Amino acid sequence: MKKYLDKSLSALERAKALVDEMTVEEQAGQLRYDAPSVPRLGIPAYNWWNEGLHGLARSGVATMFPQAIGMAAMFDTELVEKAGDITSTEARAKYNVYTKYDDRDIYKGLTLWAPNINIFRDPRWGRGHETYGEDPFLTAENGKAYVRGLQGDGEVMKTAACAKHFAVHSGPESIRHEFNAEATQKDMEETYLPAFEALVKEAKVESVMGAYNRVNGEGACASKFLMGKLSEWGFDGYFVSDCWAIRDFHEHHGLTKNAVESAALALTAGCDVNCGCTYVNVLAALDEGLVTKEDIRKACVHLMRTRIRLGMFDDKTEFDDIPYNIVSCAEHKKVSLECAEKSMVLLKNNGILPLDKNKVNTIAVIGPNSNSRIVLEGNYNGTADRYITFLEGIQNRFEGRVIYAEGCHLYKQKVSGLAMPGDRYAEAMAAAENADVVILCVGLDSTIEGEEGDTGNEFSSGDKNDIRLPESQRILVDKIMKTGKPVVVVCAAGSAVNTECAPDALIHAWYPGSEGGTALAEILFGDVSPSGKLPVTFYEKSELLPEFTDYSMKNRTYRFAENNVLYPFGYGLSYTTFDYQQIKSVKQDKDKVTVTVLVKNSGSRDGEEVVQLYASYPESKVERPMKQLRAFSKVPIAAGDTKEVVLDIPKEDFAYWDEIQDKFVVEPGKVKLLIGASSADIRLEGEVTL
Repeated sequence: MKKYLDKSLSALERAKALVDEMTVEEQAGQLRYDAPSVPRLGIPAYNWWNEGLHGLARSGVATMFPQAIGMAAMFDTELVEKAGDITSTEARAKYNVYTKYDDRDIYKGLTLWAPNINIFRDPRWGRGHETYGEDPFLTAENGKAYVRGLQGDGEVMKTAACAKHFAVHSGPESIRHEFNAEATQKDMEETYLPAFEALVKEAKVESVMGAYNRVNGEGACASKFLMGKLSEWGFDGYFVSDCWAIRDFHEHHGLTKNAVESAALALTAGCDVNCGCTYVNVLAALDEGLVTKEDIRKACVHLMRTRIRLGMFDDKTEFDDIPYNIVSCAEHKKVSLECAEKSMVLLKNNGILPLDKNKVNTIAVIGPNSNSRIVLEGNYNGTADRYITFLEGIQNRFEGRVIYAEGCHLYKQKVSGLAMPGDRYAEAMAAAENADVVILCVGLDSTIEGEEGDTGNEFSSGDKNDIRLPESQRILVDKIMKTGKPVVVVCAAGSAVNTECAPDALIHAWYPGSEGGTALAEILFGDVSPSGKLPVTFYEKSELLPEFTDYSMKNRTYRFAENNVLYPFGYGLSYTTFDYQQIKSVKQDKDKVTVTVLVKNSGSRDGEEVVQLYASYPESKVERPMKQLRAFSKVPIAAGDTKEVVLDIPKEDFAYWDEIQDKFVVEPGKVKLLIGASSADIRLEGEVTL
């Protein structure tokens, strides 16, 4: 038996044995994302590029979950992990079939380049909906959960997750290939790096992907500082460049003179595999003495170690018998529906919701997102075998008359090419005037906010120019509001949007996945009580935001925002009410603080509450956040019942980055424990002395 086939050896030992049987040319070939086969060693071709941000993506049909920002709004890490597990199950099912037919194409492998754990620091960033929001702690908790779901805990990894984009990366998209993100060491350590550290150290994420931009002058995919952090954290997976990011070294950043130098810079820094084409120059870099054979061998060992951990060279793994018919099965779609139900955030309600079917005979469903499939998807998505749009969900649930009107184009002045501007407003107003209530479905979709190069319209390379609705929709909203009919606004977007209106109710639906229409209807008619909370601050005005290119945290996110807040981080209403009765106890031992809280459902119906604990530091002698999320728990509570909620905070989570000592320090003194329903709705206060 070949040594690399011996399962009694470690993955590293097997990888070294395999790589040592390769020529240097064969080793170099394996550093491409589209790695060729090595027939004499029984190594099939392998494409490292696959996606699984919120369900298996870009590989045909798969279960489609809400976009990542929506899953963050659930504040439910168990459900996030379940979504990750389903994603990896379907990836394995497809991989089994693809390899059976010797299909080794892109998006067919077991290395899923997800999750995106960048900090959504600015609401204008188009890719923010790929993330878990603005808070480092919430991002880390969701990221760890998704990685656990993707990778599993068996002897063989189910799929290999990837923490991206390392690091200090959140726009602008239009200049990402040349931009230098400048951040202080304090902001790096307290905001931009904690989630990556948690995924490496606690979740054992198998891969880390670099970013396009420079970080304090260094290319993110060849940064001594960032690679040093990975080493410090004990990372032992593989590092991959973002796609064609290494080419930016010489074409845009001016770090190198040509592709050969760029390949050498990345490889010697620790980038194992190149998503792109620059590593075709690795052998030329070897000939010029810019890299060594050991540099090539080391990277190849890392890649083969991952493939071995995935069981690719084993005769049989526990995942080989996962059948194809499990893909997009009813059980998986049921979880997608649950995620959609728990992700939607009720921002306003004057009592109109839930709708009383005994008082409502006709509903007008109006707006460009009413019957849109794209708005359900987000980006980095798969294809659902069935989509339930908002209109269809309401039609399926409501027994009365539903009148539909598109109202306007998502962002253009007209819907029909030969028509005059505003060609659908009259139809929308007629629908509203003939209904008892209007469900006005507005917002954005991935054709407006997304990745640079993805958007085909006048918007700014995927980023938003401001946080208002597009003008066509602002006009529509104004016209419908003036009809005087009761209006429920449903805003579907992956980011903060100020609808600039005062409807009877307002729901933020994110990009809710293929079951989004069913979930919305269930909430509208009271089958489900909304429980989502905002994972980002909703701001009031774009012009009051800091410069988009400013990576300082000053006046950003709930931790530092001094003004301009429309809806606070952690906010979301329910159809019931929760009384935070008392802090039953605050206990501490050597390692952690444990807070026990009594919460009562004082309303008339069952519901779920996200109990949030924030820390503040009134005695601190250094700059600290105004408050920071340190624990949360999503708790189902039946009407009239009281639950005891236990929240654990490791003492190290109270630390700050001391720039003099160059390390995290737990400051002695009093810490305020703020417990409530959002970052701005604190119901109970306690304290602990550290």
